[in-house]
Amino acid sequence: MPTYIALLRAVNVGGTGKLPMTELRAMCETLGFAGVRTYIASGNVVFQSRLAAVSVKKQLERSLEDYAGQPVGVLLRTADEMAAVLAANPFADAPPERTLALFLDSAPSADALSTISGQGTEALALGKREIYVYYKDGVGRSKLKIPAAKNGTARNMNTVATLAQWAMQAH
Repeated sequence: MPTYIALLRAVNVGGTGKLPMTELRAMCETLGFAGVRTYIASGNVVFQSRLAAVSVKKQLERSLEDYAGQPVGVLLRTADEMAAVLAANPFADAPPERTLALFLDSAPSADALSTISGQGTEALALGKREIYVYYKDGVGRSKLKIPAAKNGTARNMNTVATLAQWAMQAH
């Protein structure tokens, strides 16, 4: 049975989109997902389902919208895809808490980085369905804007590593 990682957009960040992880786990179990496990309170859940990825995403988004009363974006990766995101990190030598993968639904366009603004000391690179960013001076001080990632969601490399490890163990 495939193992998936769902990354929810704008959950429990800055006081918006409050969703207790116990509710998220219960929601996933109600949908028939197995081995449901959440990681930190920012909308990360690892589970197994016999359903195809597109069905998993649709069902989870529908349940989240029913719960929240508004659309909640879900970015989905398989265990192998999450492991590949970690392995492909072009900033592997940088501190993992300052290096983020911005997860997207589809591949970023070749010119995705040409529309950024506010770049200071940040380094960026395109991935398969991600944009990697190393925030040398920390995320909190950054003025970086990445229009190509507006419908995506970011996770630092510590989180990516943990989710990849959990998913591979369940796999």
